[in-house]
Amino acid sequence: MTSPSTTTSPSAVHTPTAPHRRGSLGPVGLVLAGGVSVQFGAALAVNLMPRAGALGVVTLRLLAAAVVLLLVCRPRLRGHSRTDWGTVIVFGVTLGTMNGLFYQAVDRIPLGPAVTLEVLGPLALSVLTSRRALNVVWAGLALTGVFLLGGGGFDGLDPLGVAFALGAGAMWAAYIVFSARTGRRFPQADGLALAMAVGALLMLPLGIAESGAKLIDPTTIALGSAVAIMSSVLPYTLELLALRSLPASTFAIMMSLEPALAATAGFLILGQSLSAWQAAAIALVIGASMGAVRTQVGRGRAKAPEVDF
Repeated sequence: MTSPSTTTSPSAVHTPTAPHRRGSLGPVGLVLAGGVSVQFGAALAVNLMPRAGALGVVTLRLLAAAVVLLLVCRPRLRGHSRTDWGTVIVFGVTLGTMNGLFYQAVDRIPLGPAVTLEVLGPLALSVLTSRRALNVVWAGLALTGVFLLGGGGFDGLDPLGVAFALGAGAMWAAYIVFSARTGRRFPQADGLALAMAVGALLMLPLGIAESGAKLIDPTTIALGSAVAIMSSVLPYTLELLALRSLPASTFAIMMSLEPALAATAGFLILGQSLSAWQAAAIALVIGASMGAVRTQVGRGRAKAPEVDF
C-alpha cells in the first residue's frame, strides 16, 4: 500500500521537470479518487440504515475497515514514541466521532444538505491555515456554492440533524490535521490501520446498544463491508498518502467538491435529481476548488521553470 508519488527523494527535489509535475498532480488525484469513493459509499450506507440503524452502520463500517487495514498493513506495535501513540489515538477518536456524527445527520436530513453542512469545517480550516489572500477568495466562492447547493438556506431541516452535520464538519477539520500528522509519524498506512481500530472500538458499544443482533446478519455484514471499503479503506488511505505532500489548506478547499460528488452519488444510487440551481452551484464549487489547487501548485512552481499542465 505504498505510493511512490507521495515520497520526496533528494533526486526529485533537484529535478525541475517531470518529477515535479508528478509530485504536484499525484496528491490531487488521490484526493479526488477518495472523494468519489466516500460519497458513493455514503449513498450505499443510506440504503443500509433501515436494516442496521445509523450507529450500527458506523460500527460495521469501522470494524470491517479496521480488519482489512490491520491484515494488509500489519503495523508494528513496538518502536513508537508516546507522542506517536498520542497522535494515532486522537486520530482514531476523531475518525470514530466524525463518522458517528455524520451518520446521525444523514439519518435525519438528506445526504446532499448533510455533506453541504459538513464541508463547512474544511472550508473554515482552509481560511485559517492559508497564507495567501487569493486562497481566501477561493474559499469564499466555494462557500457561496455550498450554500447555493443547499438551496440558499437550511430552515426546513431537522435542527438536530443540522447540529450533527456541523459537528461532523468540525471533526472533519480535525481529521485533516491529524491525518497529516499520523502520515508523517507512521510508515505507509500503518497509522491509519491503528487509528481505524481505535475508532472501531470507540463505536462498538454504541452500535451494539442500538442494533444488537442485527449486526451479525450476513446480508448486513456484506453490505456494511462494502460501505467500509468504499467509505473508509480507500478514501482514508488515499487522503493520508496525499496529505504527506499536499498542503492542508489546499486539501481543505478541495473538500468543497464533496457536495457535488454527493449529489452525483445521490442521483445515480438514490434517484435524487438535480435542479438547474443546484447544477450551477456545483459548477461554482468545482471552479473554486480547481482555482485553489492551481494557485497552490503555481506557488510551488514560482521559482521553477514553467511546466505546461
